[in-house]
Amino acid sequence: MADGYDLVRRLGMAAVKMDGAYYKCAKKLGINENMLDLLYALDDGAPHTQKQVCGDWLIPKTTVNTNVRELVASGRAELLPAEGREKTIRLTDEGRRFADEVMRGVHMAEEAALAKTVERFSAEFISALEYFADCYGAEVERLAERSGKERPR
Repeated sequence: MADGYDLVRRLGMAAVKMDGAYYKCAKKLGINENMLDLLYALDDGAPHTQKQVCGDWLIPKTTVNTNVRELVASGRAELLPAEGREKTIRLTDEGRRFADEVMRGVHMAEEAALAKTVERFSAEFISALEYFADCYGAEVERLAERSGKERPR
């Protein structure tokens, strides 16, 4: 059996391949990968603030802002007042059509890949991946806290 290092490398390479596939998909669709991420975030139909998109999708604030401004300028989104200074991003009808067109192919590819994977490994692999991501995130936070305390001031 492979040791922990080899398993984590394989997991990392799988994540890189997935990111690469989304990058290639975005390029084929004529948009940048950050716009694809933003459309993906907005695709659920729920209201989202820029802050929520940044936090949930780990996209830098300036990147989200740039892409939101592009959607607003093209008439594909509008910004509505939210709590405090935040604004909620809402796709217009034109934006909804654009997002549907962009996301259709992405979702078809995802569903085909998921069906093959679940057939072979069961849907439990998703829970395992989520668990790993949560554990890894917690370990990174602990490491950052320890590093911050040990650093000379």
